[in-house]
Amino acid sequence: MPYQDVFVLFWEQVKESFQEGRFAKLTMAKTIGKPNLRNIFVRPLSSEDDFKVLVKLRYQSRDTEDEEKELTLDEAFVFLKPYLKTSFWSVLLFTTTKDVIFKINKKGAGSITEGSPTFRDVREAKSDVR
Repeated sequence: MPYQDVFVLFWEQVKESFQEGRFAKLTMAKTIGKPNLRNIFVRPLSSEDDFKVLVKLRYQSRDTEDEEKELTLDEAFVFLKPYLKTSFWSVLLFTTTKDVIFKINKKGAGSITEGSPTFRDVREAKSDVR
């Protein structure tokens, strides 16, 4: 199945874990080539109005400052999609009940696997975004 379709299925699990309070962290990993962008992390961030996430772009170079953005979950989906297969081969969802791994192979097919949970608790991120 094309990775775009599989990522939509994967994101349904992200939304479900977020709504149920099990979402601990999401990490984009396995960079393609040797980019300056090393990882993208998504952590839960509670606000008064509704739930948001903190998206953090971490760079290899110490000369490039990490970037942070506060987004809704839907905005995070739109923000992260262009990084698939251009910058990263995999996305890891960490919840308190299971870890879910989305991978793209060299032929552009996506897959989802599940494993035991890495996190026991959900810890909200602290935002520096102003």
